[in-house]
Amino acid sequence: MSNNLLDMMCLDIYLSGFGQKEHKKINEPIVNPRNIPPLMCWEFFYPSHLLRIKKLKMEKDIGALRVLAKEFRWELDLHDILSRNPYDALVITQSDKKILWVNDGFSEMTGYAKSEAIKQTPTFLQGELTSEKAKIKIKNQVSQQIPFKEELINYRKDKTTYKCEINVFPLKGKNCVHFLALEREISY
Repeated sequence: MSNNLLDMMCLDIYLSGFGQKEHKKINEPIVNPRNIPPLMCWEFFYPSHLLRIKKLKMEKDIGALRVLAKEFRWELDLHDILSRNPYDALVITQSDKKILWVNDGFSEMTGYAKSEAIKQTPTFLQGELTSEKAKIKIKNQVSQQIPFKEELINYRKDKTTYKCEINVFPLKGKNCVHFLALEREISY
């Protein structure tokens, strides 16, 4: 690290993982010239910050799901499902396969606004490269109302493809069944 601010192009600070030796290195006096050029970049990275963001998103999702769970009287521990299974997007479908609700992660992953997804079937994300075998497996497992995991190629709004892992759980209520899909993009 340069001790002269004139020589710095950006200032990257990563503090939470530093031991005492590393702190001594960065605590050396930095030369502060009279005419300081603006820094090109300030990057602060706190590993715990990403975990906090993830936790807040999950709490928001759980809050929304609790409202629906109360309305439809689902008999499932949603907090346990979400905390044990990684996901980027959540999709709830009705028994007729129409989308009832999606979380913000769905829009981030697919490029579709929530309003564009509601009342569609999840097949609107599929295309030419989506495996027929995977579609048949999904259809059969949904009809059996059992939890399952599957991978398939989906399409974003901009028509680019992504490989999606879906983890589906039936949500059985008093008079109806819904399905919760935890979706995440995985590498090809």
